[in-house]
Amino acid sequence: MSPSFNSSNSLYDFVVREGNGVKGLVDLGVSEVPERYKQHPQERINKQDSRTCDAPPIDLSKLNGPDHEKVVDEIARAAETLGFFQVVNHGVPLELLESLKDAAHTFFSLPPEKKAVYCTGVSPSPRVKYGTSFVPEKEKALEWKDYISMVYSSDEEALQHWPNQCKEVALEYLKLSSKMVRDIVEALISKLGVALDDSKIEGLLGLKMVNMNYYPACPNPELTVGVGRHSDMGAITVLLQDGIGGLYVKVEEDEDAGKGEWLEIPPIPGALVINIGDTIQILSNGKYKSAEHRVRTTSTQSRVSVPVFTMPIATDRIGPLPEVVKKDGLARYREVVLQDYMNNFFGNAHAGKKSLDFARIN
Repeated sequence: MSPSFNSSNSLYDFVVREGNGVKGLVDLGVSEVPERYKQHPQERINKQDSRTCDAPPIDLSKLNGPDHEKVVDEIARAAETLGFFQVVNHGVPLELLESLKDAAHTFFSLPPEKKAVYCTGVSPSPRVKYGTSFVPEKEKALEWKDYISMVYSSDEEALQHWPNQCKEVALEYLKLSSKMVRDIVEALISKLGVALDDSKIEGLLGLKMVNMNYYPACPNPELTVGVGRHSDMGAITVLLQDGIGGLYVKVEEDEDAGKGEWLEIPPIPGALVINIGDTIQILSNGKYKSAEHRVRTTSTQSRVSVPVFTMPIATDRIGPLPEVVKKDGLARYREVVLQDYMNNFFGNAHAGKKSLDFARIN
């Protein structure tokens, strides 16, 4: 028999406040999606309305060879159009990627009380947070996702406070991804015709964070979303998908009209997904596009994904590079302190690329 929550509040308490997450709901045996998770019809994801992205992955090993310029061009072209691309020969061993998926499943299979120790307010470190949805207190409809988020400050801190089930593999993944991200950022900056010194590039990637996302099998995937429409606020995101699929990216036909079709990013064995964040769109004065994306749930099996987010540290200011503004003749974004941008981003429910309006000059 399907459990009943006699009010929306009791469901919210169970899922959010008591730390049971969506996994807790599924483990109770819900046979249909609770009202609180039903998305507005416009936000639901219809697979028939999208097509599969057929762009081949970019071979990052060629950045160090005679095809360097060709690969830089491929990276820049992807950043200017879709804001999403996949990479192979990226320097992260395939065995580590498999171990990451296993570690995510292991962590989310723990009893609720073992995960709830990482909830805000009780977590052993302010840098480790277990939660569900995105900003549950602000959302009309909750997202069908649980996550653990781990901000990097030092190896020592990570090994002490990150969950035992995933700390070693998550830390190794974060470190190996960071080199790849740096190569990609250097390629993008060079295509803008700007020379930034090492410390400036390091500054863009000063804060690093690895998340593990868990999307339990959902009885009515057509009514829910795993993650709602949004762009990432940081510089570059590296994402490991498992083989199940469900990641959709919007092709912008007209940013003002907000129209555009959705492409599914298919899981390619051994590949990692790269997406451009708002910080790079602002920095490039709009030349590079942060990708609006969302995630569909599935009814067949639970799905995991593991993103690494890179961004400037909170006290840094981000704005369009002066050389690019000079070339363009105008600045499309104002300079903002990253912390202010973050507060706006995490203070509102997902709403497409609305987060960029915070920095946009009208």
